[in-house]
Amino acid sequence: MIGSLALFGFLIGMMIGRVLQPDPLWLKQVEIVDQGLVLWFNVEPVPREEHAEGAFILRLQSFGREQDGQLRVQGKAANWRLQRARKDLLLRVVAARPLRGDWRAEEVDGRWRLVISLEEQ
Repeated sequence: MIGSLALFGFLIGMMIGRVLQPDPLWLKQVEIVDQGLVLWFNVEPVPREEHAEGAFILRLQSFGREQDGQLRVQGKAANWRLQRARKDLLLRVVAARPLRGDWRAEEVDGRWRLVISLEEQ
């Protein structure tokens, strides 16, 4: 009897916790724009910027698939790659010259847009 009550309480607690848990961050789409990238998410992203040997790096605690591509920064080619790094997604943009980037997040029609603007140093 006591075991049944404990199990019932545990299951009710799990259901309440699941209802109150926030949605996980998912990367939905990547768009290439002039001088940068636009990343679309289901909830507000909180990126952390990192620097390594002239590459622009953003670390996002997000789910999503690995992707890569090429874009133009001030008329010159740059390569970008999204890859898994443990529990994060790592966006790395590499060009022939060191890059500097700015980002801003804004809500648009119930989705979150992370706009990344790049320029050579």
